[in-house]
Amino acid sequence: MKIYTKTGDSGMTGLFGGKRISKDDARIEAYGTLDELNSFLGFLNAGFYIEKYNDVILEVQNRLFDMGSHLASDPEKDVLPSGITPEDIRLLENFMDDMDSELAPLRNFILPGGNQTVAQAHICRTVCRRAERRVVTLHQFSDIDPMIVMYLNRLSDFLFILARYLAFKSGIEELKWTGRKN
Repeated sequence: MKIYTKTGDSGMTGLFGGKRISKDDARIEAYGTLDELNSFLGFLNAGFYIEKYNDVILEVQNRLFDMGSHLASDPEKDVLPSGITPEDIRLLENFMDDMDSELAPLRNFILPGGNQTVAQAHICRTVCRRAERRVVTLHQFSDIDPMIVMYLNRLSDFLFILARYLAFKSGIEELKWTGRKN
């Protein structure tokens, strides 16, 4: 099977269900940003080894594909389920609580960085926030599963805590923001 179809050469793409829409449609922006996040998460996951957190990221990557399928469905036809459940959100919360219990209380804003893996976790966090904004925009004029927004909101929190945790486990001091003193 050839990967190229040439059907997108005019700037249009197809949804599940057959409808063709512009590649810059809000729906494509939403699930395209989920795909981008998924790729960044794969890169992050390759950069460290803490098995339970590597497993969580792999689980998240699978859920992002589920959400993408939901968003890539023609809203006028049978929409694929998002696959997101309250248990998925609790999983992220439980892992955040576990990591946070080992961290010093946050008393300053922190800057992304410290080492490549910590910085990558922050990139994932910001791409997740952008994905959330794209989904919220889409939701203003199209029905989507509201669990997606909740999940992405919690996932960005998880990625922030994970960045802090990876710095802690690596013995890296967090980079504290120091505002300009005028």
